[in-house]
Amino acid sequence: MRVFSTADILLPAAADMTKWACVACDQFTSEPEYWAEAGRIVGDAPGALKLIYPEAWLGRPDEEEIRRGINAAMEEYLASGVFRELKDSLVYVERRLPSGAVRRGLVGKIDLEQYDWAEGTRSAVRATEGTIESRLPARVSVRRAAAIELPHIMVFIDDPADGIIPSAAGGEALYDFELMLGGGHIRGSLVHGEAAETVLRQIDALGGDFAFAMGDGNHSLAAAKRCWEEIKPTVPESWREGHPARYALVELVNIHDPAVTFEPIHRALIGADTGDFLSAAVDAFTRAEPQGDAVSGITLLCGGEEAAIELPLPLGAAVSLVDGFLTGYTAAFGGEVDYIHGEEETRSLAARSGGAGILLPTLKKEELFPHVARFGPYPKKSFSIGEAREKRYYLEARRIK
Repeated sequence: MRVFSTADILLPAAADMTKWACVACDQFTSEPEYWAEAGRIVGDAPGALKLIYPEAWLGRPDEEEIRRGINAAMEEYLASGVFRELKDSLVYVERRLPSGAVRRGLVGKIDLEQYDWAEGTRSAVRATEGTIESRLPARVSVRRAAAIELPHIMVFIDDPADGIIPSAAGGEALYDFELMLGGGHIRGSLVHGEAAETVLRQIDALGGDFAFAMGDGNHSLAAAKRCWEEIKPTVPESWREGHPARYALVELVNIHDPAVTFEPIHRALIGADTGDFLSAAVDAFTRAEPQGDAVSGITLLCGGEEAAIELPLPLGAAVSLVDGFLTGYTAAFGGEVDYIHGEEETRSLAARSGGAGILLPTLKKEELFPHVARFGPYPKKSFSIGEAREKRYYLEARRIK
């Protein structure tokens, strides 16, 4: 059975698409004003914002009321004709990012039976970073009662020639509009019938036991898997292949697409006694045992001083070593660790009193699939894929009941 296949995809029939689409729920988590402005833009119009739970709202006293409102809005949209359905189809997507680069993708469904986030898995679809179990319950609680799903999930394929996904272009235009709040522009076209079968055969031909790697949205896919595992025992075995909850809608993206960029996530130490930081870090890292011929360069920062060290380790092992050192250091000298997406900000924090930082290297695209196949997922917060406004916007939907 195919891992990635066509789906019955829902799109708004007549909505203002700029108001409809909104960015992934796990972005702008410390900026509630972003989500307030998104709500102001949508107003009373139909919007994906009314069907998702932004993580910026977690911990609010009205969480349960919000969840009930989400599920009620889903039912209302289905009953009132907000959606039209594209049967047994894919959607080819071209997303012009704020930078001007164009990222190509293909929306279809993933078989959750062939996905696993556990270390050591041999599944066809694998997590690329450690899954944080504490992030799953909020997503599971929304999906468990939901009638439809809207994905911000991106799944990578490894196509060095970068020809498979672009070959799906040229179908009937479905949408073409500006995304709200600086998200760039997006257009999509229908891929159906023989055109869909042609591109799916190319994806099938990638072969191997590991053809799909999580890009963005691993925790949402893990929540979908957990919900399916809850439902599966209640479904007769002969019906399971056709049950909508067995699948999850995703956007397939080629890791070699020039618009796909990886950024390092640096570590900043805040509010610690950093008098011995550099000497302790240099001592710990220069004693690292080599793993093959891999090298990962890191830079230690503290009080205006810095030290560059080449660790004889692949990136995943280097991140684990750095995180282990910081855990031990904060236990002994206080402070807390923050994950920072920019080198300039990390340097600024490290220059403050009680501050230090460690700059980590950038993941090379060609290393991701081999690393995950050999070592399993990278540690959490090993890398980031693009900036917040470049993340996938909720747009397409699918029934899961």
